[in-house]
Amino acid sequence: MEIKAEIAARTSQIEAVIAGYLPKEEGYQRTVIEAMNYSVLAGGKRLRPMLMWETYRMFGGRSKVIEPFMAAIEMIHTYSLVHDDLPAMDNDEYRRGRKTTHAQYGEAMGILAGDGLLNYAFETAVKAFEIEPGNANIGKALQILAAKSGIHGMLGGQCVDVEAEGKPVTEELLKLIYRLKTGALLESSMLIGAVLAGATKGEQRQVEQAAGELGLAFQIQDDILDVTGTTEVLGKPAGSDEKNHKSTWVTIYGIKEAGQEAERLSRHSVKLMEELVVKNEFLTALMMELTRREK
Repeated sequence: MEIKAEIAARTSQIEAVIAGYLPKEEGYQRTVIEAMNYSVLAGGKRLRPMLMWETYRMFGGRSKVIEPFMAAIEMIHTYSLVHDDLPAMDNDEYRRGRKTTHAQYGEAMGILAGDGLLNYAFETAVKAFEIEPGNANIGKALQILAAKSGIHGMLGGQCVDVEAEGKPVTEELLKLIYRLKTGALLESSMLIGAVLAGATKGEQRQVEQAAGELGLAFQIQDDILDVTGTTEVLGKPAGSDEKNHKSTWVTIYGIKEAGQEAERLSRHSVKLMEELVVKNEFLTALMMELTRREK
């Protein structure tokens, strides 16, 4: 099967897992739940749960204990996008080809939907204890999920990114922003998969490093697409970085060097994974495909 067809097949399976964990749209708080589900069901690559699932399988994991974490990581990623689109942040009205959450439900409900998704992500992840009550690795996985999405992870990266807008940015600071804002959730995804499957400490460190480099490459490719892509293909406004006066890898080094760096990082990320005793050919093919995408 060709890689794009394999990705599509797995995406369908992941969509079903995520849908099974979404809250029911009922009660007096129904509107915020509708807004939460609208945000999650807007589509997307489902990259983070896919990386988590494939890493888990690579290390021999076969239980459904991974599924609450797959849904939870997508909820956290989605909440970050909902808040990122708000007028106080990027002020975008379209994402994935349709209206953003705040544009559809209003700014206040957009804020609450993001808050709701972050909280519900952890409500969902702890359901793993119902599947495997005696699995001590679930606690470790929860620690990773919390740390990588918080002030020392994705949220911290967003904060540094906001404060850097309109200012000259060094390569060192840009790498920090990318490692936290984008890389942290990819690290969380693959590391949780490894931990829940019982990977050794050494294997976990190697997976985390590979995921971090993949995150850098992924974000640099995003920078390139923001310049070269179109709103129709991207499903969100092109030229958003320029509009918000953001320094990116492209603004510092140009498109050609940015492309070369993304390729170098993705290849080294794959090399780190291939050095492991366990193998997953689809996972490494997916990692390379992500930095050659068009949206």
